[in-house]
Amino acid sequence: MASQVLIGCSGWNYGDDVARGGWVGSFYPDPQTKRLRYYSEFFPTAEFDAIFYEKFYSKMGQGTFYGMIKATPENFEFSVKVPETITHQKRLNVKVGAAEAFEEFLERISLLKKANKLGAILVQLPPSFSVDEFKHVEGFLDRLPRGYDYALEFRHPSWKTEGPWELLKHYNVAATMTDSPDPTLKYLSDITLTADHAFIRLHGRNQGYWYNYSYSEEELKPWAEKVKKIRKDPEAKRLKVYFNNHYGAKAVENALEFKEMLGEQLTKEQEAAKNRIAAKLAGLKKQTQLQHFDAV
Repeated sequence: MASQVLIGCSGWNYGDDVARGGWVGSFYPDPQTKRLRYYSEFFPTAEFDAIFYEKFYSKMGQGTFYGMIKATPENFEFSVKVPETITHQKRLNVKVGAAEAFEEFLERISLLKKANKLGAILVQLPPSFSVDEFKHVEGFLDRLPRGYDYALEFRHPSWKTEGPWELLKHYNVAATMTDSPDPTLKYLSDITLTADHAFIRLHGRNQGYWYNYSYSEEELKPWAEKVKKIRKDPEAKRLKVYFNNHYGAKAVENALEFKEMLGEQLTKEQEAAKNRIAAKLAGLKKQTQLQHFDAV
C-alpha cells in the first residue's frame, strides 16, 4: 500500500470574489482571511503555482518561503512548480543554462526543504514541447540533483510512446497523470507509474479553456478507482493529487468530495465548507441563468 496519499488544490491565493472566479465568499469567509493559514486547516498539501510565473518568481526571496512555513502546520507539504524561465523559455536545454537556473531555483526554495515541507517538484512542459525535444529532457534529467521527488507533465500528444516512460523510470521521475479538456492528452489519464512516488493533476474538462469546471461524482469515480489501485502498488510509496479546476473554489469542493470517495471522513469544518461552496456556486449559476433569461 502507498504509505501516503495527500489531496489538495493547485494554488490557494485566489483573492477575488467568487463571482470573478476567486475563492472569497465561497471558501474564504471574507477578504481579510489569511488565505494560506485558512487553507491549511482543510488540506495537508498545496501546489505552489505562482512561482511558475517570472513576474512573481523574480520577486520571491527567503521571506516568501519563511512566511509559507510559519503559516502552515508542521506536517504540511508544498509541491512546487518549476519556473517558466526553465521550462518554457530555456525549454530544459542545458546548453542555454537550464541546469544552472534550476540549481538557483532549488537554492531559493531551500527553506522548504530544510523545514521538511517540500513535496514534489513539478516540471510542466509547454504544449508546444514535443518529443522532438527528447534530448533536452534527457540532458536536463541527467543533471537533476538527487534527494527530491520530481514529477514531469507532458502537454503534447507526441509523447505517447515508450521512450519517455523508460527515461522517467531511469531517473525515478513521476509521469504526471492528468485529466484535462484536451482529447489528444487522454493517454495521460492512464495509470502510469515511473517512480517510487506518483502525481495526479485534475484540470477540468471544459473544451477550449481550462480550470473553470465542476467535476460530477460520476466523473470522479474512475479517478478514485485509479488512486485505490495505485495505493496497492508497492512501488508507489507517496501519492499526491491536486485539483486545478480552481474557479470559484470548485477545486476545494471537488477535493473534499474526492477525500470522501476514498473513504476519508470529513471533519465538521470540511463538510461545512463543501456545502457552503456548493450552495454559493449553485446560487451564482441560477443568477447567471436568470440574467440570461432577462436578456432574451
